[in-house]
Amino acid sequence: MQIFAAVVFLHLSLCATGEAVSGPTETTVTAAPGDIVLLPCYTVGNVTPSLTTWRKNGEEVIISSTGDHRLSVEPEGSMAITGVQRGDEGRYECSSFLPGNSSFQAAVLLQVTVGPDNISTSVGGPVTTLPNGTLFTTRGSSVSFICSVSSYPAPNLSWSFRNELLVSTFRSSLVFNIENIQPRNQGFYNCRAHNIVSHLTGNRSTELLVYYVPERHPECTWTLAQDPSIIHFSCSWFGAYPPPKLRWEGAADFQEADSLSVAWNRSLLSDGQTMKCSARHQLLGPGEEKGCSFILSLPYPEGDPLVAALEGTNLTLICNEAKSLPPAQKTWSKGTEQGKIQSGSKYIVSEEGSALKLTIVNVSKDDEGIYFCLSENILGVRELEVYLTVKTAASAYTGGIIGVFIAALIVGSTVILAKFLYSSRHRICLGGICEQTDEDRGDVLSLVESDDEQIFQDSVPYLPPLTNGGHTTLVQIHRIPSSDHEDVENAETNLEQLEDTEESEDLVIF
Repeated sequence: MQIFAAVVFLHLSLCATGEAVSGPTETTVTAAPGDIVLLPCYTVGNVTPSLTTWRKNGEEVIISSTGDHRLSVEPEGSMAITGVQRGDEGRYECSSFLPGNSSFQAAVLLQVTVGPDNISTSVGGPVTTLPNGTLFTTRGSSVSFICSVSSYPAPNLSWSFRNELLVSTFRSSLVFNIENIQPRNQGFYNCRAHNIVSHLTGNRSTELLVYYVPERHPECTWTLAQDPSIIHFSCSWFGAYPPPKLRWEGAADFQEADSLSVAWNRSLLSDGQTMKCSARHQLLGPGEEKGCSFILSLPYPEGDPLVAALEGTNLTLICNEAKSLPPAQKTWSKGTEQGKIQSGSKYIVSEEGSALKLTIVNVSKDDEGIYFCLSENILGVRELEVYLTVKTAASAYTGGIIGVFIAALIVGSTVILAKFLYSSRHRICLGGICEQTDEDRGDVLSLVESDDEQIFQDSVPYLPPLTNGGHTTLVQIHRIPSSDHEDVENAETNLEQLEDTEESEDLVIF
């Protein structure tokens, strides 16, 4: 029985050996640097091979006292590697020779792997680190995301943002750039390293914030409260990240918010007062602020104080108020009781820009009187008085006739006066010098003897007496028309006669 069992076992061994020779098996072994690894060879039965040889990537591995002491072959044919190193990876093949001249072959794939370990990330560019370690940059900047890892072999390294793959490579480091970064690029960036040999994966994330401020200035607005003595002033600066710090002068300290509203009582406000809101942000320089302001102003309604209308026509009264701040509320009223006028069939109240219009339909005598345009804001109330006079058609006709008569009277008087002045032009003298016109054709010199003609002595002024005691004769110049040629000749004859008779007299001509 023992001989039979030995024959059967040998037969099975030979059968198994025959299968090994026909197709060697392959085993995969993974190790990290520094590990001790055993590469198996003959694993069928418990027969000890008489000889085992190993080859690496087709080349025989020499195991001797002068070889690599880290390598050794066990009695069953396995090869042990002590202190695995990078470079030990490869395909190992063994051949075991069994008793009876049979052989056994096997293959082992050794993989040496490291990591991924020590994954690190950084961001390059104009980046600032906050006290909590978060990074931020400004909108429009150019930044670089850098990831490095310790891994062998080189891992599959990738950057992703919001679960979207950005870039990947089989290297130990990877750089990803963003030009002109925008708020949409703000968030967490993840670096992933995957070792395709060990199938181990490592991740590292970094958060980058994008700060920005709007180019426009904050906006100041106002809202009336239900209580007419209270007004809300609001200051907003939307579009900034992180939210700015806002403050109304005269109110509380700076508050971090996109919008800030404060309530003011009428008693704390005055005409000409400046309301200012200031805004601060991390991107503004130290002490630098942006803000908005406005100057409070009382209402000042403007319009025509006196208005006349013809009975039976339509009339529109206009009250314009554009100077008040906050804008005033305007209403029309009539009479001393100042009852508010509502739109209806008789009165139509409409608003056009800063003007409040009151249209009176089919004006009558009952509509005559005082109208008030009340303009009110938080600072106070002012009114415009408009007095309406309604005229009938008859009075308008009479007034037209009177006006025409007065106009005709003025024109006629002007014509008469002009004609009189023109006819008396030769009698008008200024400073003793008579004015001449272009129509004058000649002058007549009338010499009057001071001793003979008493009438001329009374009316004609004399020059001062001369030193020789003689009398002085005044020369009068008269304008003559161009048609009086005969009178001119007579005057010249008389002048010659006078010159002959008055040789002893002194003649002064002006």
